[in-house]
Amino acid sequence: MMRSYKLPRTLLRALMAFAISVTALAPGTAFALHRVDHRYHRTHSHRFRFHRGLLWNPMFRPSHDSLVRQNEEINRLELPRIQDDAELEALKASGALVPIEESESLKIERSLDPSRRYCRPWTRDFVADLSEVYYRQFHDQIQVNSAVRTVKVQKKLRRRNRNAAPAEGDTASSHLAGITVDLQRRGLTKDEIRFVEHYLFYLKALGLVEPEEERRHWCFHVMVSDRYNEWRQSQTIFQRPPLEEPSTPPVTVTSTAAGMGASN
Repeated sequence: MMRSYKLPRTLLRALMAFAISVTALAPGTAFALHRVDHRYHRTHSHRFRFHRGLLWNPMFRPSHDSLVRQNEEINRLELPRIQDDAELEALKASGALVPIEESESLKIERSLDPSRRYCRPWTRDFVADLSEVYYRQFHDQIQVNSAVRTVKVQKKLRRRNRNAAPAEGDTASSHLAGITVDLQRRGLTKDEIRFVEHYLFYLKALGLVEPEEERRHWCFHVMVSDRYNEWRQSQTIFQRPPLEEPSTPPVTVTSTAAGMGASN
């Protein structure tokens, strides 16, 4: 059953202004996907990876350092790596994990086990916020491909996918703590990918997310810090709208949102 997630009006305006502005700030970024010269492809195909005529050149390449940062955040929050279904169900019952629910702007991969369509509350809010502004921009849904996992599930995944993160150690998958989601990247247009990349770029600059773009499954792997809650609340301090809004209402953006990433 589809349930509607509606952002507060002031927050929606802030996120829309933020998302559109960060996309406009760097339209020519070197991190974008580039069209391939197929004449070159025929003679040098062994040197590059291609997908539907696009050269793989992501903004957020997976790395050992990124996995370490994700685990450092889990350690800072003192969150457990969920071992099995019993621990998973206990966290759901306590409210420490909350369900990700489909809406007008968000869908979930059908094959994802309903028991694992859960995450931490701040991660759920991040997904809902991104999906809402993405829908307003492109009139399409963001798709969640994966959310919380147990150590048992991760070990099984490792057996069939050698590129999957380990289930233990300082580079263990951050899915095990419920703070991470995988968002569908395959099938997005160049503009849609750039929009999401820039959105994540500025949140990463604020220390709110740690993203990776996985090539094997063509998804955005995004770990979300609990600091996202505090930042999210700060974005609701905006100019009160008139009772009858004009067709293009003014937006007063906080100094945090307007200046984010300026030092980078």
